[in-house]
Amino acid sequence: MNIRRSAAALAAVAAVAVIGAPAQAAVTGSSPAPSASPALPPGLYGSSDPKYDGVWRQSLALLAQHTVGVRPAAQAVDWLAGQQCASGAFAPFRADLSRACDARTAVDSNSTAAAVQALAALGGHDAVTGKAVSWLKSVQNKDGGWGYTPGGPSDANSTSVVVGALAAVGDRPASVVKDGKSPYDALLKLALPCSGDGAGAFAYQPDQHGKLAANADATAAGVVAALGQGLAATPQGKTGGTPRGKAGSAARCTGSGAATPARAAANGAAYLAHAVAEDGHLTSALPGATAQPDYGNTADAVVALAAQGGAGQARKPLEWLEKNAGKWAAQSGPAAYAQLVFAAHATGTDPRAFGGLDLVEALNATGPAPQAPVTGSTSGDATEKGDSSSHTVWWIAGGACLVVVLGAVAWAAGRRKSGAGGDSAERQQP
Repeated sequence: MNIRRSAAALAAVAAVAVIGAPAQAAVTGSSPAPSASPALPPGLYGSSDPKYDGVWRQSLALLAQHTVGVRPAAQAVDWLAGQQCASGAFAPFRADLSRACDARTAVDSNSTAAAVQALAALGGHDAVTGKAVSWLKSVQNKDGGWGYTPGGPSDANSTSVVVGALAAVGDRPASVVKDGKSPYDALLKLALPCSGDGAGAFAYQPDQHGKLAANADATAAGVVAALGQGLAATPQGKTGGTPRGKAGSAARCTGSGAATPARAAANGAAYLAHAVAEDGHLTSALPGATAQPDYGNTADAVVALAAQGGAGQARKPLEWLEKNAGKWAAQSGPAAYAQLVFAAHATGTDPRAFGGLDLVEALNATGPAPQAPVTGSTSGDATEKGDSSSHTVWWIAGGACLVVVLGAVAWAAGRRKSGAGGDSAERQQP
């Protein structure tokens, strides 16, 4: 779920394509890659202007690396943690960290919650994630949900990414309440009934007349959140998907019984299954443009379908992504590669052989070279400590091995840097 695209809307106006960053406007894979920013922080993933999505794309990149057992570069992790304001919140990007955040700093729930999910997964950042979650709880709306900006009306995407953050730190989302309302109460208010257009889907927000309209991006986000999971979701909370699996028959929306998060998740997945049944993908369009395949939303739909019903439910859109999403990801950058990694992870698909593309290698090439694995460690279980020195465990191998290893790492880093391609910042929510 990528969540969101309200930053994408701003970026589109500024002629910067933010395909996978926060909240509203849908962005398709046809946007040309923007020119590289002249002076990017050395620890940042991606080469496009990070103004609207720096924290978002960094969080997705690091979380995706962790998901596949890659230990991110210490400087990349430190860069993300260092973006936090004293309040605990994160803005999309802070270029000058010597200046404290103030009332003019555009902090938001999506950047903050995405950073929490990444740093909680990596471990060793309890102080950072604790402050961030405290801030998120302080700006929870009375309906139990969150808007993109503090005090803004609740939307399905922002509420969903925060649910993922709460789950990542071990909080029970149902117990995080404001005026007696939990995030699930907010999501259920945005779930469409099983009659009429968009049956079973989630709306992003009610319109000015209070009516709900189906939104595929919000639905993918809502399904995963209703299951109590985050960006790197797996089938019903398991640690990995069932490889491929048989294609399942699409469930039907049902309104029988009381409205519950589980029922809303099932109904939302049924909507998505029908939406991708014909072509294998979702579509979107900017105002006045022709609808085109929406790669990011389709990847989010794969995660949602697999999380709700297993890998078989997501088979058709997954296969479409394997055949068609490579060029989009190459143009869009780290957040796009991360979305595809999440889709592979949810379905038990090998991310190193995704339609002939090694997603892990491609993602790693968009930023600083990852740390080499620690001998004897299991994939994905290494923790990141607060300071860079804690990451250097090479001394275990001895002085002679140290020289060899560091030389190899330096060579690999230089090679990757010279070969890294551009990226057009990512989003989701819408």
